[in-house]
Amino acid sequence: MNQYRLSEKRVLRVLRKAERKEEGIVPETFAQMQTAGTKKHPTEIWIMYILLRKPKGIKIISAWRYPSKSPVGKLPPIPEDTLEELEKMIKYT
Repeated sequence: MNQYRLSEKRVLRVLRKAERKEEGIVPETFAQMQTAGTKKHPTEIWIMYILLRKPKGIKIISAWRYPSKSPVGKLPPIPEDTLEELEKMIKYT
């Protein structure tokens, strides 16, 4: 979160008042977005999370700032090693 200058409160705000919700890039995950930045330099703040069964709740897996407007309904190009790392992280939840 520090890399993208995102505070815990900002991430929770995206979770509570998302402008867009989609399936996550890893199976059984979800992603939510809020626009940020300026009209001249728009950005989006994304969070990816998984729903927990016991105890009930959610676990935020990652939070990042997308450098422009992301395509709706399309996955951005994601390196294979990043996908593998995320899948490992989810297995241990």
